[in-house]
Amino acid sequence: MAKLILSMDGLVLKEIPLLKDRMTIGRKANNDIQIDNMAISGEHAAVVTILNDSFLEDLNSTNGTMVNGQAVKKHFLKDGDVIELGKYKMKYLAASTTSGESTDYAKNMLVESMPMPESVKASDPTGSSIGPAAAASLPVAAIQLLSGSNAGRELHLTKTLTTLGKPGVQVAVIARRPQGYFLTHVEGSRFPVLNGRVLDAQAHRLEDHDVIELAGVKMEFFLKG
Repeated sequence: MAKLILSMDGLVLKEIPLLKDRMTIGRKANNDIQIDNMAISGEHAAVVTILNDSFLEDLNSTNGTMVNGQAVKKHFLKDGDVIELGKYKMKYLAASTTSGESTDYAKNMLVESMPMPESVKASDPTGSSIGPAAAASLPVAAIQLLSGSNAGRELHLTKTLTTLGKPGVQVAVIARRPQGYFLTHVEGSRFPVLNGRVLDAQAHRLEDHDVIELAGVKMEFFLKG
């Protein structure tokens, strides 16, 4: 499991395992990682973890977020990266990868361009897939667009991760896991809507014929058998 090591002035203050799909960092008490310091915004940044990979996103903080001395808005975290929030530092220690999954997809996942009408995109730059045993037991699934001129088009969920949405506005991913297909919010102030209900930051397992609303587009998740 990946974790963050929080320190200030070289003194380690806390070890924080990344237990949730999305963990927020900020001054307010409702954050998963609270840093009570005026240099830290109320909701400063978030770390999104998908499978064995984590992304850092600055939540339009007042003083900004830095990684290894460089200001960032979104950053794919690599083992040993140092996140800087004011006087505080958090060292990212990646989880050990034992599943054989490639992690290269993450570097471009949120900015991979595959233009589609209605600002919907689907991509998985790795071309990687889950293991044969899991793949054999998991039904093939697809997303069908329900709105706009592209209505009726199907996107087959054959890869480990499928990215949906519009970068800079709203992005979510569908992860193909041995236990099923899971929808997770990645980017944007608004969370995806599933069957008319606004989701939270956690991963949600998708069921046959679930309707997703994302970046102004409606789409249906369904199992193909």
